[in-house]
Amino acid sequence: MTPRPDHGEQSYVGSGRLAGRKALVTGGDSGIGRAAAIAYAREGADVAIGYLPAEEEDARAVIDLIRAAGRKAVPVPGDIRSEAFCRKMVSDAVAGLGGLDILVNNAGYQQARDSILDITTEQLDATFKTNVYALVWIIQAALPHLRPGATIINTASINAYDPGEDIIDYAATKAAIASLTKSLSKQLTPKGIRVNAIAPGPYWTPLQVSGGQKPEKLPKFGADSLTGRPGQQAEIAPLYVLLASSESSFTSGDIFGSTGGKPQG
Repeated sequence: MTPRPDHGEQSYVGSGRLAGRKALVTGGDSGIGRAAAIAYAREGADVAIGYLPAEEEDARAVIDLIRAAGRKAVPVPGDIRSEAFCRKMVSDAVAGLGGLDILVNNAGYQQARDSILDITTEQLDATFKTNVYALVWIIQAALPHLRPGATIINTASINAYDPGEDIIDYAATKAAIASLTKSLSKQLTPKGIRVNAIAPGPYWTPLQVSGGQKPEKLPKFGADSLTGRPGQQAEIAPLYVLLASSESSFTSGDIFGSTGGKPQG
């Protein structure tokens, strides 16, 4: 059976690399977003997290951990499938943090289906609005607040290169995110704003057990990586920290895999 998620509360100890920075992380209540938000706080950043209102309990746990690290925490509940909420989320984050230096577009929607015939228009809308439309809307709202030295980090996926046969709509959105990251970098890097993406392989997150994978696949999820297991959330947090820090100042338009050795297509 696959191991339980490591949320990152215990294993990540920061060294102040993001001191004084202000970050907005979407999908910050759980999974990879949760681990990144906690790591950012432990590295000295103040953090706003976007999340669905139904995830309030999980979000509150993250808010408590950010504050326990001695940093300002700003909760922003709402549905990023709404363009109006995307604008409000950025506005509330900027107001609560006093600015914005780091934008992490991490929230995602994934539902496995056996056949393309099973993908409804409702699901297609939910997948593309959550994973692609919202990313564009949030970046549009954030750009007026980003100054030279700021960074945008998008969460893509190994599915952008090696798409799964039962998550074809999700895989298509992740390919779009990879392409958008590269083209947006060409626009923004000359202005001093770096844009990169992280493309995780099989990471064990709530996304997988809430319909992202077929139930029969869960016991062997990640077993085809060279490590023989899925990644744990805390294991990818340092990559989000690196791309948010000045240590990666020459890095833009790049997509970083974290796949446990699983080939990227």
